Amino acid sequence: MNLSAFQRPLRTLVVALAALGVMLPASSAFADDAQYPQSAQAAQSPVVSVGPQYDTTHVYVANDDIDAFVNSFLATFGGKASPRAVFTVTPTPSKTASQYVQTPVGMLSVFAFQTPVPYPFGNERTGYLVTDIDKAVRAARAAGADVLVESFDDPIGKDAVIQWPGGLTMQLYWHTKAPSYAPLEYVPDNRVYVSKYEAQNFIKRFLRFSHGKIISDNHRADGGEIGKPGETIRRVRLQSGFGNMLVFVTDGKLPFPYGRETTGYDVPDLDATLAKAQAAGVKVLVPVAQNVEGRTAMVEFPGGYVAELHQRAK
Repeated sequence: MNLSAFQRPLRTLVVALAALGVMLPASSAFADDAQYPQSAQAAQSPVVSVGPQYDTTHVYVANDDIDAFVNSFLATFGGKASPRAVFTVTPTPSKTASQYVQTPVGMLSVFAFQTPVPYPFGNERTGYLVTDIDKAVRAARAAGADVLVESFDDPIGKDAVIQWPGGLTMQLYWHTKAPSYAPLEYVPDNRVYVSKYEAQNFIKRFLRFSHGKIISDNHRADGGEIGKPGETIRRVRLQSGFGNMLVFVTDGKLPFPYGRETTGYDVPDLDATLAKAQAAGVKVLVPVAQNVEGRTAMVEFPGGYVAELHQRAK
């Protein structure tokens, strides 16, 4: 069969339908190649990631809690914090005490706002350093993300806020002077909860943007990992130049604290890390339990920051 001869009238039909305002479903093979991360369209998208050591979890705390939070985080994981300063980090008037925290297991951007927080800030869970903010925003849009906040200047570079299908909101940022940090000893997980209705759409589109890959995809994973013993969930592990992402596909009926955490920290010795954390005033919300990859626990730092800690099986 002459395939090109078949495709010509098919393309003509698509153009004619579009002219009449008839849209073909996005699930058709020629309308949505996001399901093929290595497709020609994905290959043409620029690689804008820099490395997981530059990706930060955004933590918002009250002014009265920032010292206790930063000190407890460093006591738990080691590392150092930048000097604290008061900045305007939004495109509209605001003031926040801001601090960058570097640890061997992941980075934080900590904000203690001294004014009301302008919308939609506070909803973004992470900040991803990119090679070029304009290229990154265009690539995100091409992959299917919405732009909640267009690119704007901050004290040391540029930022934008984007949102993926399913509601995942993140910041993209670029520094005027490129930072240089050593690789992380342990790369954390960006823990994402999405519905079954948007899960596949989100995964396809984020993989296109990040040039990532699926490491594992279990449609019948143990729900006990997220506080739903006796139930099954879909559990998808992704990896890209932005680091690790663990996607939980659920019905949204989650017991506290699941869904409140944004990051899961990989540690070499979970028991020793929890001992340090508790000595620094960190609460253990869910005690150590086994999961498919090793051992896990959930904690809450002073100021309310909830995190998952895990030790992978050897």
